[in-house]
Amino acid sequence: MKFLASSFLLILSLSGSCWAQVSTADQLYQQSLAATCANCHGTNGKGLPNQSIPLISQISSEELLAQLLAYKSGTRPGTLMPQLAKGYTDAQLESIANQLGKKP
Repeated sequence: MKFLASSFLLILSLSGSCWAQVSTADQLYQQSLAATCANCHGTNGKGLPNQSIPLISQISSEELLAQLLAYKSGTRPGTLMPQLAKGYTDAQLESIANQLGKKP
């Protein structure tokens, strides 16, 4: 009986470890999506000095997502952003907006 209880605890602890790895992998994926914006918008969307590119870290996640979806659908004009936004799924754009948008 003691062996059975020990085995159960071992399995339970390993399953928690697996969930942590999945969570970490998901977080890394989301961060890597957001990192694709850094070339123009700077690290974490904080902008680059003396540039005319928007500081997306100052826009709420909801507003940033709305703008990204508008670029993707073509309802918002732009030079590069409409082309770039079309390369992402709506879920990926939501992830980017959540990573880079202004935090409350």
